[in-house]
Amino acid sequence: MHELVVNLHIHTTYSDGSGLHAGIARTASDSHLDAIIITDHNVLVQGLNGYINNNGHKTLLLVGEEIHDQDRIPQKNHLLVLGITREAATLADDPQELVDFVKAKGGLSFIAHPIDPELKIFNESDISWEDWNVKGFTGIEIWNGFSELKTVVKSKLGALKYAFFPELIAHGPLPQTLLRWDTLLSHGQHVVAIGGSDSHALSMRMGPIRKTIFPYNYHFSAINTHLLTPSYLSGNLSVDSGMIYAAFAKGNAFIGYDLPASTYGFRFSAQSMDKEAIMGDDIHIKGSVTLQVHTPGNAEISLLKDGKTIKTTRKENLVHITNDPGIYRVEVHRNYLGKKRSWIYSNPIYLVSEDKSSLRKSDTL
Repeated sequence: MHELVVNLHIHTTYSDGSGLHAGIARTASDSHLDAIIITDHNVLVQGLNGYINNNGHKTLLLVGEEIHDQDRIPQKNHLLVLGITREAATLADDPQELVDFVKAKGGLSFIAHPIDPELKIFNESDISWEDWNVKGFTGIEIWNGFSELKTVVKSKLGALKYAFFPELIAHGPLPQTLLRWDTLLSHGQHVVAIGGSDSHALSMRMGPIRKTIFPYNYHFSAINTHLLTPSYLSGNLSVDSGMIYAAFAKGNAFIGYDLPASTYGFRFSAQSMDKEAIMGDDIHIKGSVTLQVHTPGNAEISLLKDGKTIKTTRKENLVHITNDPGIYRVEVHRNYLGKKRSWIYSNPIYLVSEDKSSLRKSDTL
């Protein structure tokens, strides 16, 4: 397998960002990203998918959409929609209808910033996802680089500190979001986890101080989604975009916080007597299954089964042999700037009893 580093959930001047597609893509290329996915609010900008070659690095630009009901106050239930060519914002008032439409068109849908609390000092409302009866979505954004700011800022002075030192913000996904993800997984459906930057590169003014807070290049060095794919980018737009969306759909991916150190090269796999599985896959238990974790540096590795930690090590590798069916995933933490911070979150590998065809029960949420 090959590894592609993708940054998604990006905003431009077509909604509430400050950059244009081509300039953002050049910045992504300078950051050596393989692909970016721009998702402006309630507008699908057509005709911009393609490659940017900058300073010898090629980056694929893809365009999706972040959809929410603009008539609702506050405007909750944000959905990232990827891989379709039809505008779907007109369906925003009915999340189930929206998800069904995207699925019928062969696209992907991810619940954006599932837990997104209010920030009263800046008159920011709670815009968490509320309609948890919806079925059939692809996955959820378990780590949102911009929304996390709302959980650490306690004052306007604190906001100023984080504006100048954004590397102090990220600690990890919210515990409530991880609990929600594990609960969804326990219902039997594959729910793919992604990390989104939610980058806007906004201009801030506080008295005489003006600054672009959290510029695009900062986000591109921070929370990325790493995909495992059959090949690198070929230069064929249809083939490459299809390969990227297929990896997202399967959950052949992990979320890496690349600012403390690159997460490139992380692997979580499973081997049985006759099959090897990667993140996002099912594997049937025949005798036993060997789970293997490798990190690109020493860190605290935790192996979880059905949302509970079952094994921890502080080395670069973890091995666990089991014949116990369940949903296995990995969390990795390391120290950065004097604090223990999240570094890597894998998608699950689903260990299935030999007498069961799959843990997956489509549309049962």
